[in-house]
Amino acid sequence: MSALRITMGCTNYDRTRAVFDGRAPIEGCDLTSIALAPEEVFHRAFKFEEFDVTELSLSSHTLMTARGDSAYVGIPAILSRVFRHSGIYIRTDRGIRSPEDLRGKTIGVPEYQMTANVWIRGILQDDFGVHPETIKWRRGGLEEPGRGERAPLDLPASIDLQQVPPDRTLSQMLADGEIDAIISARAPSSLRRGAAHVGRLFSDYRRVEEEYYRRTGIFPPMHIIGVRKTLAERYPWLPVSVYKSFLRAREIALEELEEIAYYFVMLPWTLDDYARAREVMPTDYWSYGLEANRHTFETFTRYHHEQGISKRRVAPEELFAASTLELSRI
Repeated sequence: MSALRITMGCTNYDRTRAVFDGRAPIEGCDLTSIALAPEEVFHRAFKFEEFDVTELSLSSHTLMTARGDSAYVGIPAILSRVFRHSGIYIRTDRGIRSPEDLRGKTIGVPEYQMTANVWIRGILQDDFGVHPETIKWRRGGLEEPGRGERAPLDLPASIDLQQVPPDRTLSQMLADGEIDAIISARAPSSLRRGAAHVGRLFSDYRRVEEEYYRRTGIFPPMHIIGVRKTLAERYPWLPVSVYKSFLRAREIALEELEEIAYYFVMLPWTLDDYARAREVMPTDYWSYGLEANRHTFETFTRYHHEQGISKRRVAPEELFAASTLELSRI
């Protein structure tokens, strides 16, 4: 039988590299892969459904699943996880000393529904009592004008979300003092270039994020993998084949991370940093699968619904192909 020819759009992370280079092949498939930045993958997948296998924004996938019109079925391989306390950027001259000081402020977002911002708003509400309704939200491109939502939103009337002028970027608006803060997955260039009065809310974000993990056990997931739903229906074996490939690629990445004879990344104390992470997060902190991450996914889908992005609370099982939730054992 000839192999199934499929395409993949995905970021070339350490934990996906073995899928790209063939060390972790997808059983039964002849793969054509394209390495892209997440924003481009998401745009092309959600707008045009270009790829058979694709990296997915967890938030966008949750939104489309709640609506019942997702073109992809999820695979519980968590490609991106990032603590997000570091993603709150402020004007340091507006009296913002703590999260509570964000109430009543004007905050820019590249997209209201983006996964990083769902996590940040949820943390602000759960841990600091700062509700989304108390903030004036302004949406636009972080570095390029004209960005809007990936999928149309129907938010509660209590949410003040407005588009910024079409010739403005959030990074420049923060530098110019037109907004008080930005929450974003990417750091604005105004911070990176050292613009006056631009900083992080949590300057010691690593300490804050480590404490958050110790308290909650959550290492926030951002991106998962999806398989085109029509292909999964036609070839029921495909989701598990894809999942097994990404599981193997993750194993290879961990093996390389522990290599001391030569480093696979350009950091001088890679093993020491890895050991420190394991001290704070002694379990399998980058686990794949639903059950190992159930509390985390339940927290996210609760945030998603509470923030009015999904009209109903999505059960975590709905996000993934059923066959990937219980793999065979020997």
